[in-house]
Order: sequence, then structure tokens, then C-alpha cells
Amino acid sequence: MSQSQVAPYGSWKSPVTSDLIVSGTVGLGHIALEGEEVYWLEMRPSEGGRNCIVRRTAGGQTNDVTPPGFNARTLVHEYGGGDYVVHQGTVYFSNFDDQRLYEQAPGVGPRPITPAGKMRYCDGVVDARRGRLLAVREDHSADGVEALNTIVALKVGGEVNEDGGAVLVEGADFYSTPRLSPDGSKLAWLQWNHPNLPWDGSELWVGELSADGSLSESVKVAGGPEESIFQPEWSPNGVLYFISDRSNWWNL
Repeated sequence: MSQSQVAPYGSWKSPVTSDLIVSGTVGLGHIALEGEEVYWLEMRPSEGGRNCIVRRTAGGQTNDVTPPGFNARTLVHEYGGGDYVVHQGTVYFSNFDDQRLYEQAPGVGPRPITPAGKMRYCDGVVDARRGRLLAVREDHSADGVEALNTIVALKVGGEVNEDGGAVLVEGADFYSTPRLSPDGSKLAWLQWNHPNLPWDGSELWVGELSADGSLSESVKVAGGPEESIFQPEWSPNGVLYFISDRSNWWNL
């Protein structure tokens, strides 16, 4: 196209309006791998912004996991994150409308495992050895005070945990990222306190888990008011890795 043929800036009109483009754009996030299957979240504007968990099988088939009427999104810490976890084909997810945790086994509809009320859950990790789910719980039950953050253990298998979960870790203002070691003997997590946000200063802790699931001998591994820790993960052979900005740059 010659210079004389170039359309003036702003004169070209798309046959599809920007509103239609936005409304048709599916957001993708929270990828989870289990064996040869892949799970992820799709945020669908055409379904009112519903977050749907989707699975792709080893054979290449893709299908929705969460049925219509369920929206996999948590409001813990207000901005959410850690909306679901999957273990041996069973998905555990936080539902946006009521913030209850649901368990959905293959071929079965979602069933709540937490009571109705003012509790929110996120960052679930399955403790298969003890038949439970560990998660961050944010309790908004008390009016006029700040929500109480803890890490709790929830029984799985379809039963509703009427107590909202047994508290394993408490005392800090905020918690995130509970991570179970491969052999189930240790639990790592992040915690921080006001006035810090997690990227200002946070702490990485590790505790020993007994056979009955109780936590003991918890020690701080890294972090503090001036050091930010994030993304702790256990390697398959039980080495704990994390990212720290103690050098003023976030590094492994």
C-alpha cells in the first residue's frame, strides 16, 4: 500500500466492536497436572463471568468438570487465588456464591464439605495418607472485627465438617500456600502480619506432622518483616525450595 493509500489514523472501523471482543474472550488460569491429565480454570464472560474447571484427558478429550450453577472462585484475602485442587480425579473447589468448599468425585455432582456460614477457604492440599484436605480458612463469623485466618484440616469423602475444620496453625494475621511434603511428614506454609503485605515481608514455616495429623515442632525457615518469601514447593525427594528477596531480588 502506498503512502497515499494509508487510511488516516482512527478512521478504520472493525466489523466487530471492542465490546463484543471483550465479551467473547475466555480467561485462562490455574493450571494443574495430575498424571497425564491437565486441569485449568476458564473465566467465561458469556456465562456471567463463571469460573469453570476444565479437564483434558490423556486421550485429548476436553470437558467441563464443574457443572452450570457452580463458580470455582474464592474470596480469601479478597483477591482470591488457590480456588481448587485435584487428587485422583476428585476435585475440591471453593464456590463463589456461598464460599463453601465442595468435593466432586468422578461421575458425581458437587457436594459441600464445609458448613454454610461466613467462612472462606483457599489453597487446598490433599493429605491422602490421613484422608483429609488442608486449607487456609478465613473466618468472618464475628461482626465488627477483622477476619481470623488459620490453616485447618477438613475430612473428605462427602461428609460436611460442621466445625469448619480442625485448626492446625494459628496466631498470624494471614496465611497462604500450605504445602505437604511428599511423604506427608512435614507441612510448610507462609504467614505474615500487619502492616505488611506478603511482598513486603513474610515468613516461611515448617512443622512436623504426627501419625494422627497433629502439628508440632514448628520452626521458621526464612523470612521476616524485611524479607519476602513466596512459592515454597517440595521436590519429589523432600527438599523444600522457595523464593526470597533477601538480596533485594527475588531468587530461588
